[in-house]
Amino acid sequence: MTDASQAALRRAELTTTGSLAAIFALRMFGLFMILPIFAVFGARLEGATPLLIGTAIGAYGLMQALLQIPFGMLSDRFGRRPMLVIGLLLFVAGGVVAALSDTIHGVIAGRALQGAGAIASVIMALIGDVVSERHRTRAMALIGMSVGSSFILALILGPLLANWLGLSGLFWLTVVLGLVAVVVTLWVPSPDVRASEPLALGERFRRSLGSANLRRLDLGILTLHLTMTASFVVLPQLLRHRLGLNLEQHSLLYLVVLVGGFLAMVPLIIAAERRGAMPIKRLAVTLLIVAEVLLALAGSTLWHFVLALFIYFMAFNLLEALLPSLVGRAAPAGTRGTAMGIYSTSQFLGVFIGGQLGGALYQWVGAEAVFFGCAAMGLVWLWILRGMAELPKLDNRAIRLRAGVDWGEAADRLRAVPGVLEAVVVAEQSLALLKVDNQQLDEQALAALTADVQSA
Repeated sequence: MTDASQAALRRAELTTTGSLAAIFALRMFGLFMILPIFAVFGARLEGATPLLIGTAIGAYGLMQALLQIPFGMLSDRFGRRPMLVIGLLLFVAGGVVAALSDTIHGVIAGRALQGAGAIASVIMALIGDVVSERHRTRAMALIGMSVGSSFILALILGPLLANWLGLSGLFWLTVVLGLVAVVVTLWVPSPDVRASEPLALGERFRRSLGSANLRRLDLGILTLHLTMTASFVVLPQLLRHRLGLNLEQHSLLYLVVLVGGFLAMVPLIIAAERRGAMPIKRLAVTLLIVAEVLLALAGSTLWHFVLALFIYFMAFNLLEALLPSLVGRAAPAGTRGTAMGIYSTSQFLGVFIGGQLGGALYQWVGAEAVFFGCAAMGLVWLWILRGMAELPKLDNRAIRLRAGVDWGEAADRLRAVPGVLEAVVVAEQSLALLKVDNQQLDEQALAALTADVQSA
């Protein structure tokens, strides 16, 4: 490939990634805006109870959890762009239903319909189609940054816009943002390709679900979003009724704690890169527990809420940054896409469980029970992490094998190369999928063996 064609490929990758990040950000901003205000505005809907308010918040996550993998599989058959458009139109339709509803049950139906547009897996698959392995980590980081930025902006702007537009107006705004995302989808480059996974679907699931480290990470993202959703079922009400803060003051509070938490997180991210992610991850989970206990004990003291939320968002943002990269390291060879799909499903399942659990505890026990329950979940997570060792930074490689090679012997020889941690042969496609530790890899030995198994 010439330098000019390589540069054109990089530009196409950047354009596609930026467009997909914009789609993610537009959709998530519309959803996140509801989070900091729904506990207040939802209470005014006909038939509203704390449990049903939690259901309305979590219904989106349940549908996402159920449909992420089916949407990804349908995009393999019918193409990425059609499924992206269908998913976004479902999101728009759900926004219309919620905006026109004046009962809690109508809003629950609208939120569920919004969640039925489970396009995250399709976007991840499209990145895999058009972005080379070399640049895929950066592409995923850009997607993560877009989601994180939309979360921060939504928490700050949501209460301000709610005072101006009301709950119905916010749902109409999600409709507009969804339609803008449809326009971006129709413009984004989308090659006429289908995702090609060398391993069979059943084998990918078996290897992903069989990994103890992946199970720990899936439980982690479920717990993280459970605590976040459950806490926000209660938190806006406490800020309003105990502290007497109006929605504009909510925005100012979120601005202070989010910016402060982000700045405090940066040194910890640097430390995770230099010293290893697992000690920092355990520290972040511990901080999450501390923050939930402080929220439970905050009473009517403003500085206590500020301290608790500062610690919470520092831990939350840190874990959001660490967990996806750890999934990529822990995924067995040939299963990264499936592992990320299960991870995303666990994330949205946490949103649903958090909404239900937060609403139920708030209605039947009290606000403090919600925070103590979240702290207990954090303790379970911390206990499960005790047996998780540091994960090395690994790379995925694929080697094309010549016809007639002894598959078992080739896999054994590849595993014997220093630095090759896994070698899986897919006989149907004459491929060997490797998971390698670049710091330990004997490149010369691997190159010599590659030349041997590829030679005629």
